[in-house]
Amino acid sequence: MDRSQYVRERYIHEDDVLRSIHTGLEERGIPQISVPSEVGRTLNWLVGFSGAKRILEVGGLGGYSAIWMGRALPKEGRLLSLELEPKHASFAEENVAKAGLSDQVQYRIGDARESMVALREAGERFDFFFIDADKKGYPFYLEQAIQLAEPGALIILDNLFFSDRIFDESENDPDVEGLRRTHDLLLQDPRLDAMVWTIGDGLGVARVK
Repeated sequence: MDRSQYVRERYIHEDDVLRSIHTGLEERGIPQISVPSEVGRTLNWLVGFSGAKRILEVGGLGGYSAIWMGRALPKEGRLLSLELEPKHASFAEENVAKAGLSDQVQYRIGDARESMVALREAGERFDFFFIDADKKGYPFYLEQAIQLAEPGALIILDNLFFSDRIFDESENDPDVEGLRRTHDLLLQDPRLDAMVWTIGDGLGVARVK
């Protein structure tokens, strides 16, 4: 048994709703790129620990991460998930309903860039963000999240190691370059206090000052 397996077996409980998402993604031909269970549990813990009430998720897929986060919200809490693909959002809404979270979790279909700008222009504010979408877009999503953030908000970013591709100097893929730029921003932006945890595929955790 390795470390990850030990943690999953001892500290993480996936109920029937969460487990069914993996099978449902395969049946619908949707990529199996949900966060691993240890990241889901970490998101759940961070939402509860921070006392977040308004969450913005960038990249909804099948609703796996939204359910983990939504279950940690207080009754008055709300989560808005931005998802490009109608097929993904529809499946996510099914799963959110099964989890009994339809009143707290909503999906907005369309380009997340446009949606984030529209939210900012409408004066919306959030105290927790989870970014897990196209990697080349991370620098843009991070900047928009900062502008949408309440003071002290947490911004969480998944896949910052990108299967260790960011360490290969011969890689110049736009997604890889986007993630490298994101690391630079997390380190250098004076508005953030940030760290990258070696959980999953690299989990960025930043607090907006």
